[in-house]
Amino acid sequence: MRVAIGSDHAGFHLKTVLAAGLRAAGHDVVDVGTDSDTAADYPDFAEAVGVAVRDTTADRGIMICGSGVGASVAVNKVPGIRGAVCHDTHSAHQGVEHDDMNVLVLGARIVGTALAHELVEAFLGARFSQEERHCRRIEKVRRLEGRDWSSP
Repeated sequence: MRVAIGSDHAGFHLKTVLAAGLRAAGHDVVDVGTDSDTAADYPDFAEAVGVAVRDTTADRGIMICGSGVGASVAVNKVPGIRGAVCHDTHSAHQGVEHDDMNVLVLGARIVGTALAHELVEAFLGARFSQEERHCRRIEKVRRLEGRDWSSP
């Protein structure tokens, strides 16, 4: 699987460890930065991960910041991206199965390395169910995303 991975400065070390693990597991990794733990703005890298997934440069994405919250907000501004901050394997897996989540967001200051590896494995191992109820709900999400909010 092709996986885009990015982080701000707070997630840099975890990103490096996860990218190495992904490569060792046979995945193609598209590392969109940052390349150090020098202060960097999470929206820049969240956008890069989201665009890589949207444009099919990657099949899925992983974005890491300190808490995961800011990166989750930012990545979801990219049309077609369904990202969520997950700190448990159930959410990381079910987010894909039920909600067609295509970007996993992690908080490097929240999860340890071992749990982060488990979350990535659960996320990448899951597939969207294609069940009618889930497809119907995703279509409603797409309509929300495409709605012109400038008029009431």
